[in-house]
Amino acid sequence: MAAPLHSIGLTMPMYAVLFTPSGQGGPAAGWFVFQLAAVFAIIYFLILRPQKKQQERHRQLLASLQRGDKVLTSGGILGEVVHLKDDEVTVKSGEARLIVARSNIANILNRSAEAKPQ
Repeated sequence: MAAPLHSIGLTMPMYAVLFTPSGQGGPAAGWFVFQLAAVFAIIYFLILRPQKKQQERHRQLLASLQRGDKVLTSGGILGEVVHLKDDEVTVKSGEARLIVARSNIANILNRSAEAKPQ
């Protein structure tokens, strides 16, 4: 004896898909494909593309980081860069020196006189 449909995890939309008579797939199928493509285009242009641009700007910001820059970390700490390594930055905030991951630098607030290119 076959198991009832609700016991194998089928939901109401799946019932509709399973028990809809199959047709030729005329204009309605083409319209569905168009709508699906439109949704993917909207997702790409409103979400994915701006996110890629923001990631590229952040990557460039981290690449341009220099000693003496005043920075803001993603945790809200303000400080001055005193030492740089590949993936770590030493930030002086007040009298404390903090080692933070380079990726946690959220913004460069202003460049120091020694860090500014002439």
